[in-house]
Amino acid sequence: MRKKAQPGHLKINIFFIAFFFVTILISCGPEKNSEPDDAVIETVAINVPEFNKDSAYAFIQAQVDFGPRVPGTDAHKKCESYLVSKLESFGAEVMVQRGIVRAYNGKDLPLANIIASFNPTVARRVLLCAHWDTRPVADQDDKDQNKPIPGANDGGSGVGVLLEIARILANNPVKIGIDIVLFDVEDHGQPDDSGFKEAKDSWCLGSQYWSKTPHKPGYFAAYGILLDMVGAKGATFTKEEGSMYYAPSIVEKVWKTAEALGYGDIFINKRTPSIIDDHYYVNGILGIPTIDIIHNDANTKSNFFPHWHKHTDDMSQIDPEILDAVGKTLLHVIYSE
Repeated sequence: MRKKAQPGHLKINIFFIAFFFVTILISCGPEKNSEPDDAVIETVAINVPEFNKDSAYAFIQAQVDFGPRVPGTDAHKKCESYLVSKLESFGAEVMVQRGIVRAYNGKDLPLANIIASFNPTVARRVLLCAHWDTRPVADQDDKDQNKPIPGANDGGSGVGVLLEIARILANNPVKIGIDIVLFDVEDHGQPDDSGFKEAKDSWCLGSQYWSKTPHKPGYFAAYGILLDMVGAKGATFTKEEGSMYYAPSIVEKVWKTAEALGYGDIFINKRTPSIIDDHYYVNGILGIPTIDIIHNDANTKSNFFPHWHKHTDDMSQIDPEILDAVGKTLLHVIYSE
């Protein structure tokens, strides 16, 4: 990721929802000019399970402990087995979509998109996604640029939040279908000074592959939410323009939910330029209205997390309170469906 993109081209509470309606009684007697009764307000209580921020943190730590999850490496294979095993233990129907994709330098890379489905036979579905691979180079660092990064926040945090949500879904079923998709080979895009001819669409290879060939023919979801870099200290999330173009109502639903929960200082009511991330291809190819919850920092040159694509993207950057804000917000969105 992540160039600016033109969208046209292509992480128990009680949550209350009030329904208002008016019941008009029609008189059966001879009286005239009967008046309607007062409006009746019905309040439905929705039980939303607690998000465990320490559990989400531990899921991130477990990924980082394998080492950089670069496709084709031993660490990548071991982490894949861990993720599949965890999701299966939570009762999900799990499959690994395998394929071969070509990187900007002409190298073929093995791909493993991990898909976990809850209530797989239910028609109405919600897509939750993140990428689980890590950047093979630290091109934004000033040392060891040819070595891979730990990827605690960039990759690990979104997966950690979704694993915790999967754990919660196992014990607190929902009526809708939920698909958690962990995209592979997202962070293998072409560095600015690679020396190779500029390659088109070199980022997000896993989501491109899945969007063109979904794990189930004809797959569709009512909407999708992508998590990317959702665990760092001081993180703020803005309304990314691509998300606003393709799925404005979902952006507003998520941001208003976060504000109602007291996270208005983290989910900022500000629009920022569109970026190329996994949601870009899910929207543009598959047509599922999908938003991106991604760290935006106006004080950095990249506008991303300050340790983006650096060796310092390690566990010291992860803040359980940010994970909590993202995780609780998503749970309230899901359980209010």
